[in-house]
Amino acid sequence: MSTPPFPTDNRRPLTLRDVSEASGVSEMTVSRVLRNRGDVSEATRERVLAAAKSLGYVPNKIAGALASQRVNLVAVIVPSLSNLVFPDVLTGISRTLEDTGLQPVFGVTNYRPEREEAVLYEMLSWRPTGVIIAGLEHSEAARAMMMNAGIPIVEIMDVDGEAIDSVVGISHFRAGHEMAKAILAAGYRRIGFLGTKMPLDHRARKRMEGFERGLAEAGLKLEDREFYEGGSALAKGREMTAAMLARSPDLDFLYYSNDMIGAGGLLWCLEQGIDVPGRLGLAGFNGVDLLEGLPRRLATMDACRHEIGRRAAKLVAGQSEAGLVGGERIELEPTIDMGDTIRRP
Repeated sequence: MSTPPFPTDNRRPLTLRDVSEASGVSEMTVSRVLRNRGDVSEATRERVLAAAKSLGYVPNKIAGALASQRVNLVAVIVPSLSNLVFPDVLTGISRTLEDTGLQPVFGVTNYRPEREEAVLYEMLSWRPTGVIIAGLEHSEAARAMMMNAGIPIVEIMDVDGEAIDSVVGISHFRAGHEMAKAILAAGYRRIGFLGTKMPLDHRARKRMEGFERGLAEAGLKLEDREFYEGGSALAKGREMTAAMLARSPDLDFLYYSNDMIGAGGLLWCLEQGIDVPGRLGLAGFNGVDLLEGLPRRLATMDACRHEIGRRAAKLVAGQSEAGLVGGERIELEPTIDMGDTIRRP
């Protein structure tokens, strides 16, 4: 069936009537289907469920319980808590919401679109005050749910794309591009890229694309690439670095999609007696605190994690510094830390 049009007022929450009109059955029938009750034919049930999904309708689990039909919760949805990136974002959100009367509730998607849909559906059913969600890439069903939730939606971490409502983050394409310029200015020319979760981590992909653009502008291209679909870990960084240098021993620089695998690569290189940064330069991304404990500081780029969380929380709490109500775009500027693994120009 064709996708019904979204309501023209994206701030108006969808109702049973919207699903009724889209599916061509009564509101009572829609209610029975969504509550999985009553004698409804399978064809009618499928039609109602398809209409509800395409519209982005989410049942209200607190209907009749609160006069406001809202609770003082903010849904915060991130891809992972297992690395060192998102806890800093969540800290910024939590601290900013402390005095607002709003309480963050966290959900994790593991970088899986279908999991994001499920987490978002469950959280929206409790009618939170707002949603803070990582990334700009979502399934059609997830976008529909957010576009028709009738509450502030703040997408975080990335500004390279079209936002549903407000967005707070950095340009990962620009971050990759700027790192390429810094590496080339230091005299490196034979460069490899090592990344994790590339099929699902859109931000890492955009950094690689920006990095390649920067190389292309200088008439160069990536000499080698190594990808891994698992999580970020020191051991994986060591393994990937060993594999790449065994395959391409003439490389003079390795750019990692994040600091964790970069730190693993640095430790491996030092153990092998490789001259870093003279013979081989290295750089990661995120600026995590872990780097302070390494025998040599890995070059990296600050991803503005805490500030992203803080600014996103202020938008959800109605404390926009620009005085806007919805539709705000906040692009932060990350900075490069040359550390001890890039030659000084």
